[in-house]
Amino acid sequence: MMTEGISQEEDLESAEEISDADEITEKEVQQLNQVLEDFEDLKDRHLRLAAEFNNFKRRNEQERLESWSRAQADILCSFLDILDDLNRVAELEVDTVTVEGVMEGINLVEKKFLGALQDSGAEIIDPLGDSFDPERMEAIMRVPAESAEEDDTVAQVFQKGCLLKGILVRPARVSVRKHG
Repeated sequence: MMTEGISQEEDLESAEEISDADEITEKEVQQLNQVLEDFEDLKDRHLRLAAEFNNFKRRNEQERLESWSRAQADILCSFLDILDDLNRVAELEVDTVTVEGVMEGINLVEKKFLGALQDSGAEIIDPLGDSFDPERMEAIMRVPAESAEEDDTVAQVFQKGCLLKGILVRPARVSVRKHG
């Protein structure tokens, strides 16, 4: 009978351990449920932030394109005024105008066009007599220089260059003096 008493005591201890294990398991289940709930909240917040960021990127790109289009429209508007002036010159009666009058009109249109270019941030490169700068100029040909001081200077400009807000759009095409 002793063995039966020991066996019953062991059964009681084993039942208490199982009961303690059930309590730990319930605590663990509650913690796990809390972690899962927190995870779902974070996941939901992450998805919302990702969607909000994608919307922000799309709006930003759309605003950038609209801004670019408005800038192009402003430049186009100034060029349309110049085109209207050129059309008026083209429609002049040949019998009633002088060559000097036509040349004066063309010069005024050219000044207006250069003003529109400058207003848009463009800068004309006219390097006649300047030192040759390979960053802004393209040498088309060499011509002999009469002295060493004239070496590497621009002798003639075949085509003026253009910068737009510091960015080279077109290099000036020039002839360069070379001594010796």
